[in-house]
Amino acid sequence: MFEITLITMGKLKEKFYLSAAQEYAKRLSGYCRFTLLELPEYRLPDAPGEAEIAAGLEKEADEILSRIPKGAWFCVFTPEGKELSSEAFAGKLAEIKLSGKSSACFLIGSSFGMAPRVKQRADFRLSMGPMTFPHHLARIMVLEQLYRAEAIQAGSRYHK
Repeated sequence: MFEITLITMGKLKEKFYLSAAQEYAKRLSGYCRFTLLELPEYRLPDAPGEAEIAAGLEKEADEILSRIPKGAWFCVFTPEGKELSSEAFAGKLAEIKLSGKSSACFLIGSSFGMAPRVKQRADFRLSMGPMTFPHHLARIMVLEQLYRAEAIQAGSRYHK
């Protein structure tokens, strides 16, 4: 069975986000082995400078890169990434599976983004569009799109 890992920075606290995340994780488990890894965001002062942010992102990068499953196709969500429709995203995942990969790993970075070396390590950079979303909402959106992609591949009626 194909494995999908979603790495996120920070934990969900609000019950409505937790409930939605649990629901999509449960739905995904019908199509793949799904793992959610919540890594701690590096603590920064209230008004961090660019050097402090860069140092924090580098510390996060060490943890992120060590948690990518060995041999997994790795995708980061970043504003400068490529925008895909739900159908194209499903096609991309199908392509990964056909390539012989047995797992995919996705990353939603911290509120300050991610270190350049994490983006360089990625096999693919994906954008959720030009709008800015709270990271907690972005997590739900990514989980829903992962579920939708699997449902599309399976020929489910979920995607209309």
